[in-house]
Order: sequence, then C-alpha cells, then structure tokens
Amino acid sequence: MSDKYFTVNIRAYLDKGQPTYIGEESLYDLLSDFSCPHNPDVEYFLLHNAIEFTKKDQSITYLVFDADDASLVGYFSLTVKPISIRASNISKTMGKKLSRVSILDEETHSYTTAAYLIAPLGKNYSLPREKRISGNILLGFALETISNLKYSVGGVIEFLECEDNEFLLNFYTQNRFKPFDTRITASQNNEPHTLHQLLKFI
Repeated sequence: MSDKYFTVNIRAYLDKGQPTYIGEESLYDLLSDFSCPHNPDVEYFLLHNAIEFTKKDQSITYLVFDADDASLVGYFSLTVKPISIRASNISKTMGKKLSRVSILDEETHSYTTAAYLIAPLGKNYSLPREKRISGNILLGFALETISNLKYSVGGVIEFLECEDNEFLLNFYTQNRFKPFDTRITASQNNEPHTLHQLLKFI
C-alpha cells in the first residue's frame, strides 16, 4: 500500500501495556475531527460505537493517518460474521467455490459460511480536498489487513454493505466485489433504507 499513509488498530490506544496508550478520553478527542456528511451512519459509528465495539470484541476499528502530519484521513472496521447466500443470486462458478467452505441448506438453496466483514469504511471530509485519501487506497488498506489475517487464521470470503448509491456500487464492483443480496435496515434517524451486500473471494 501507499507509504504516504499508515494504519493503527485502536487497541493500541486503549491497551495500557502499549507505549501508544492514550486512553479513551484522548482517543475520543482524536476521533472528534472526523466528518462524513455523505454518510452520517459512517460518521456516527466512529464517534459513538467504534471504541465500545472494539472493547467488546464485536469489531476492530483501524484508523488511517497521513504519514506527513499524522492527520486522520479515514478508517475501516473489521469483524467476522456468518452470511447466507442464495444460490440463485450467484454464478455457478462462485457456487462451486462456496460449496468447499460452506453448508448448503437444501430447503432454502442458500449457502451459509463465515466471512470477513468490512463495516463500515469512510474517509474524513473535514480535511481539505487535496488532503483526502482516495477510496481505492482506503479500501486497499482494509483488504491488505484481511489478507494478513487470512495468512494467520484462514478464511476465503470478504464482504461489505453499501448504500443504494450508483457511485458506491460502481466503486465496489470495479474493485471486484460481486452483489449477492440486499437488506433493509434503519439509519440513525430510524428511517428504513436499503443496503446492498457484496462479496469477494480473497
């Protein structure tokens, strides 16, 4: 990945045994400069959920910084979750790959397996445009982290969810993610909206 940036697992700021420890209060201050007006849920997660989720091992958040001035340019969170994939929603080739690492429910014709979930992922729009990280580089850091995890613990699938947005869908499909389903969820204002689910073999 680009040596213009570096990532930090926020555990490093929360573990008193680490030289990078700064504690929760200072970490909240560090995160407070993050803004993502294009997706308030992405901003809300970092500012209100990322620390607690990491402490509870629900997911781990990684911060991405500019190597020149250590400004926070973006973040991504990773966890492992079970997913269900309907056979009718994927190609036969993908089905064959899935059959080696998943269980097929004959009644629902769905594969169930565990996968690395990238959720969420966002860039910091409070920075001047020329300082913002590109989406490709930010996603690349997430994929590189998963690749390192695969080397240590295995796993063959990574997936993510995105808003019903043509730009985002094009971005992820250009990065070789394949749509496999949608789901309805509630945003922070409790309004229902659609999320597209996409996967990729590692």
